[in-house]
Amino acid sequence: MTTSYNSGETQLTDPRLSLSSSSETYMVGFVIVKIVGMQHNTARISGRQLVGLVRDELNVHDENAIRVLNIRGAQVGYIERVAAKVLAPLMDTQLIIVQGIVPNTPNSGSRFKIPVQLHIFARIEAFPVVQSAILGGGLQLISGNSPSFALSDAKVVKEKRNSKDVKSVDEIFKLVGENVGRKEGLIVKLEPPKDVILPELFDHQKEGLGWLVGRENSEELPPFWEERDGVFVNVLTNYQTNTRPEPIRGGIFADDMGLGKTLTLLSLIVYDKRCCGSVGNTSENCGDGDNIDDSGDRKRKRGSVNTARKKRKVDSSDGVNENLVSSHTTLVVCSVSVFSVWTEQLSDHTCLNSLKYYEYHGKDRIRDMEVLKKYDVVLTSYNTLSAEESQSESPMNKMDWRRIILDEGHMIKNTNAKLSRAVTALNSKRRWVVTGTPIQNSSYDLFSLMAFLKFEPFSNKDYWNRVVQQPLIQGDKKGLERLQGLMATISLRRTKEQNLIQLPSKSIDTCYVELMHEERRLYDRMEEEAKQIVKNYINDGSVTRNYSTVLSIILRLRQICTDVALCPHDIKSLLPPDNVQDVSNNPELLEKLVSLLQDAEDFDCPICISPPADIIITSCAHIFCRACIVKTLKLTKTNCPMCRHPLSESELYSAPPPAELSDDNNTSSSPKASSKVSALLKLLLENRGVKSVVFSQFRKMLLLLEEPLKAAGIKTLRLDGSMSAKERGLVIQEFGVSEIDSPTVLLASLKASGTGINLTSASVVYLLEPWWNPATEEQAMDRVHRIGQRKDVKIVRIIARNTIEERVLELQQKKKELAKGAFGRKGKNKKETTVGDLCRLISLSA
Repeated sequence: MTTSYNSGETQLTDPRLSLSSSSETYMVGFVIVKIVGMQHNTARISGRQLVGLVRDELNVHDENAIRVLNIRGAQVGYIERVAAKVLAPLMDTQLIIVQGIVPNTPNSGSRFKIPVQLHIFARIEAFPVVQSAILGGGLQLISGNSPSFALSDAKVVKEKRNSKDVKSVDEIFKLVGENVGRKEGLIVKLEPPKDVILPELFDHQKEGLGWLVGRENSEELPPFWEERDGVFVNVLTNYQTNTRPEPIRGGIFADDMGLGKTLTLLSLIVYDKRCCGSVGNTSENCGDGDNIDDSGDRKRKRGSVNTARKKRKVDSSDGVNENLVSSHTTLVVCSVSVFSVWTEQLSDHTCLNSLKYYEYHGKDRIRDMEVLKKYDVVLTSYNTLSAEESQSESPMNKMDWRRIILDEGHMIKNTNAKLSRAVTALNSKRRWVVTGTPIQNSSYDLFSLMAFLKFEPFSNKDYWNRVVQQPLIQGDKKGLERLQGLMATISLRRTKEQNLIQLPSKSIDTCYVELMHEERRLYDRMEEEAKQIVKNYINDGSVTRNYSTVLSIILRLRQICTDVALCPHDIKSLLPPDNVQDVSNNPELLEKLVSLLQDAEDFDCPICISPPADIIITSCAHIFCRACIVKTLKLTKTNCPMCRHPLSESELYSAPPPAELSDDNNTSSSPKASSKVSALLKLLLENRGVKSVVFSQFRKMLLLLEEPLKAAGIKTLRLDGSMSAKERGLVIQEFGVSEIDSPTVLLASLKASGTGINLTSASVVYLLEPWWNPATEEQAMDRVHRIGQRKDVKIVRIIARNTIEERVLELQQKKKELAKGAFGRKGKNKKETTVGDLCRLISLSA
């Protein structure tokens, strides 16, 4: 295969886009260059230390500038210009990954100009192009067949295998893991103050409280740090400092969904407040504290709050150069739909007025820090934080919080998303990620959590990629073993299978449905067309460029399995034109692309890997969030991130307003119910009167179901992403009513209803389609199967036989094994999900 240097089509193993990466990267060799400009930076670097490399496209002095960061993320200097001129274009076109390490004896002259080894990785088929570009640029490439290759410090862990002072990375992980194992049996059960926390905690919750309190009050060195003669050394990176590193006072609270994490966290807040005599109600007696109403006015009572403004100067090495307002307030970050869960737990499970909380959300939210710091708990949303990311005077950014809790913390799985940056920039030494599904798509989801927790060196992307991510992608079992060791040092996870609480049983059955003749004929024809289209992409090496189109094709095949009314009958009408053209002149294509977004809730912006907000369609027919594509065009060369076609802001087009389906319209376009709808109706009638939840990922499908269920005499309610948090709350409240004539079936959007809500009034769950991310399905199931459920729970998955849906189940199993393996003790040879998986979904080998 011939690879064109300027094509931009060479596929790079990018952990952020692991689904679109079907090839592995290998080391081409390394070059030795200089780090310059060190006199302009205070950060320093020592021998045999890893460095991060970041392109600085906006540098006014050099468009090829490559910044050099030490393992703590502080800038050290720049790669010398002669080398940057060669390497920057290769980095920009995603032909190479570059990893840097300073040799063992860096000072060979000026202390402001030191050598660094840059190890270069690429796909094997890109080797000739990369080698030609490097050698043609005048750099000396040292590869495996060169005698000088032994000088590479990338293999430093193997070079000194016999040294008593230097251990391999895996030996270090093993020692740390053994240390963690010894401590696991030392977790003590703690009782929360019973005059504040009303219910009796389960034993696993008391152990969880003990673990949380222990980590928050730890004075130990962080994992992988040692003290040697008064100097603190990170044994993985060889970074040395005279300043004792801060303990990691937080971690990942990863108990299974439905095991009562929220109550355990409230117990932590109360326990800490009682021990440290913190803000709000300082009285030992319940109900004797301050009462602050929604306007923020304070009604003074005995035990009033100390309102003195406390400030501390943050060390400039932390990357913050401002005064922060100290507080004893806990900031809880969650989606708006989860606010009600926290408020209900506060009202139902804590003594009246013992904890004061405020919802920092909406247009009229309080911005006075003196008022906010008087609350024990402030609830805010990910979207609110994202909107205030760049507001330096935002109280969210100015407060030094007692602790930060990220509920459903997997929301920040994409480290490049605006909301992830906003959350990571918050100020607090106690930082908690709370999620029953820390791995949603790939192990790279965990990197963003490490960045939020400030867990060095794993909060450094280059180091994470080198030590964990690349071995995983390449199927090296060491990658999974390292991931397991890492998670053991920083997380607590218990599962329902451990029988920690006496929950009713949960069974999962699969109901296979045969497609009707018309459905089968349409499905087979479209799948054959899809195979030919994707095969052509594979043959001309453009799978990555057409990644969103492949996803669109797969989506339509899945829709036929549910109801042919969900999609057009001609798959070719979904495809972008072969030649790049101005989409503004093709209203039909615009309409179809927007329709795709409206129909599916799993279509993500390729940049932020989140559902697109303020949709933009480019002239080359790709879809992004407005903020994502505009920022990308400003920070990088003006090319489309998907197809590398030249692109400017004048070629971005706003999507037309969505044509919302009217709830009153008859949305049934089929003369007879689909195979799945018929099967669902039969199951519901067999269980008439039993409270049930029907999950679908398509809002249109929920609307299509209303009419046939009504005709069958089944009363329904609907819960989807088009509803406000208040509307959702009213629906859930109505569904929980147990009267004879109350609705018995809730038609629910899989993603809008998959997190944070309590549906224990139901005991049967129907999954109308399989979701290829099993974590999303598990979240939906556990809205019903959780603490508070008194009946046995039955889960029914409705699957169209001999279709893509059966292959989605196989992909789910692969993802489950990866997620489970992260918390296991013994690694297996598992690779990350690739484009090959997408091809196999349509019975095509990549």
